Amino acid sequence: MSSGILIYAELLKSGYVAPVFFSLAAKAQELSQKLNGEDVMALLICKSGDAERFKEGFQACGIDKVFVYEDDRFENYSTEIYSKIAIDLAREIEPSIFLIGATTQGRDLAPRISSQLHTGLTADCTELDINEKGQLAATRPTFGGKLMATILCKQLPQMATVRAGVFPFLETPVYKDTQLIYKNHNIEDFDTKVKLVEFFQSAEEVINQLDSAKIIVAGGKGVKTKEGFELLQKLADVLGGAVAASRGAVDMGLAPAAIQVGQTGKTVSPEVYIACGISGAIQHTVGIEGAKKIIAINIDKDAPIFGVADVGIVGDLNTIVPQLTEYLELRGK
Repeated sequence: MSSGILIYAELLKSGYVAPVFFSLAAKAQELSQKLNGEDVMALLICKSGDAERFKEGFQACGIDKVFVYEDDRFENYSTEIYSKIAIDLAREIEPSIFLIGATTQGRDLAPRISSQLHTGLTADCTELDINEKGQLAATRPTFGGKLMATILCKQLPQMATVRAGVFPFLETPVYKDTQLIYKNHNIEDFDTKVKLVEFFQSAEEVINQLDSAKIIVAGGKGVKTKEGFELLQKLADVLGGAVAASRGAVDMGLAPAAIQVGQTGKTVSPEVYIACGISGAIQHTVGIEGAKKIIAINIDKDAPIFGVADVGIVGDLNTIVPQLTEYLELRGK
């Protein structure tokens, strides 16, 4: 009988476990309680000798078992190899739920796994719950972000991908005596059709770590110019935060896609989110639902953003943002 929640532990090129794993682990603790304490498990695919480095982190976020596949050939992600390993493991241990972060890698990996397992996949979820029948109820935006749909999966495992920043990390560690279970991968004769030649990381992805930023200053179409985004960057620098943009600003060429927040961009959960010149359409606000405080600056007093903001300032951002920056600079001296 299928049982347990399996989470894919993605490794970043930096050699660390992706933050989305830890937010999924926190949510899995909640789901597990509603499933009579089913095990929370992880799948880790890594270089030889790497698993022990992460054991303490797995223990602190309440992982009961980690299924480890180690090989120096796993240093670089391979859709074919990683999906084969995940499929073989899922068929062996039969988890009731399989969760994957909706990262670039996760969005590539999850559909291949679900199709081979002949099960459904709810992508880009913003909420997960267990219904009265013990099924995974996965919620995601639909119809261009105008509606939220809760979807059930008819087959097992019930699969979902979840954006980074949607669920908070555990406030208090849930320590478990985590088992590292080393598995044979059986890929010696596996012929891959794709080979990674070289990897480049864009400067924007290095500089703007929106997933971990505690303060984000975001600009929309109302910023109007690249010079306007320079004003936002100065404010972010003073606050020790990062700069983000709405899709409208990205489409206008004012900011790179790497810092886009919203339904088709990143989901963030900072302590403070300062929305400058952003109208507040649901396609954007769905990406900032995890923000603890939202401050909106907009010249239009009827902008929808004021409906979700904790603090609203009606006025020209080109005047307000420099004044706020100057005030904070003087206060810090």
